[in-house]
Amino acid sequence: MDTGLKDRVVLVTGASTGIGAATARAYGAEGARVAITYRNNPQKAEKVAAEVEAAGGQALVVRLDLEELSTVEQAATTVIEHWGGIDVLVANAVRWGGDGPPDPSIRFEDVPLSEWEAMINANLVGAAAQVRAVLPSMRARGWGRIVLISSSVAEEGVPGPGPYGTAKSGLYGMARSLAWEGGRDGILVNVVAPGFTLTDSRPNIPQFVTDALAAATPSRRLSDSDDVARIIVFLGSGANGNLTGEVVRDGSSAARAPHIGG
Repeated sequence: MDTGLKDRVVLVTGASTGIGAATARAYGAEGARVAITYRNNPQKAEKVAAEVEAAGGQALVVRLDLEELSTVEQAATTVIEHWGGIDVLVANAVRWGGDGPPDPSIRFEDVPLSEWEAMINANLVGAAAQVRAVLPSMRARGWGRIVLISSSVAEEGVPGPGPYGTAKSGLYGMARSLAWEGGRDGILVNVVAPGFTLTDSRPNIPQFVTDALAAATPSRRLSDSDDVARIIVFLGSGANGNLTGEVVRDGSSAARAPHIGG
């Protein structure tokens, strides 16, 4: 299958670890020019850039922080000035708040409204900012692919992280609107909703937990970062001829993480 990605310019946000890093490497293997964004660890991003180049692509490292939305425009401008445009956006950057995913033991009414505002501004308005920054380049080229990274939490819900799930579910409506509005210019927009994914950025999880989660999936296994990356690469490539406005769920989406306090 020809992905048509040779020398295409791909911006993968939040690509220094996990699904983002795997996606950057996968695009590199297709011969793409891959811009990798990081928030506060350029060394990890540089390591991924070296892996992209070793896989056969070209790489560029730029900073992007969803809590500083001006950096979104700056990152896109840097990529466009360096390579002349952007063909593919993978909006993978995420703001968890704190040191990781929200604590499901926190009651809904105990989440301060300031956290709602911060989470939605970063993960929903931040995604819109990423799209706004790349659309003019895609329109000028008459071709583009946008992949918004959501989460199975947006559909299944879990106790505690109401702001996060709400922000991620908003990507669905954004994709539907963009599919209609961008389709006339050759731009296809889709959402990938990974479930519980085994990544290098997750803390050590007891084997009995991952075994239980895997048993709840149709394939009896959990996806890893490379599984999800392959879905993203297809959607963000020339091999995707006319799939747009859809939510694609990977096999791990059937598995619900254990709910603490719920």
